Amino acid sequence: MTRVLYPGSFDPVHNGHVEMVETAAGLFDEVVVAALINPSKGGGLLDLEERMALLDECFAHLDNVRTTKFDGLVVDLATEVEADFIVKGLRAVSDFESELQMAQMNAAISGVQTLFLPTASRRSFLASRLIREVARLGGDVSDMVPPAVLKRLLDRPDG
Repeated sequence: MTRVLYPGSFDPVHNGHVEMVETAAGLFDEVVVAALINPSKGGGLLDLEERMALLDECFAHLDNVRTTKFDGLVVDLATEVEADFIVKGLRAVSDFESELQMAQMNAAISGVQTLFLPTASRRSFLASRLIREVARLGGDVSDMVPPAVLKRLLDRPDG
């Protein structure tokens, strides 16, 4: 059985994330989606419990996907969940440069390897950071996020 870990802040989860998880779920026996508390990504929109509930709802249709949360090193979580690989999505060359550096660091400190999956070109512009900004300013993100996420964003006092 091959288990992979797909980590991210998922603040909020968007259709690019869903695509990556669905792709990974078709390739591997089990996918563990982990919402991480990332102190380097300030200005969060959703708290961890909200993100976990949305992840559970967004991936309920996939029997081989489970969710978890974590606030330490991704490689420690990969070891804890017995992941064979970490999976990361790539949107652009800039993603590759930063993700390659992280993958090499992770391999150096733990031996855990990272696999890269390209995103579909129609979703290559999606980034949680941009969706947060557009949503906070009242812009339409309905084609960018799953229905459960859109509902949550619209229900927010600042939504």
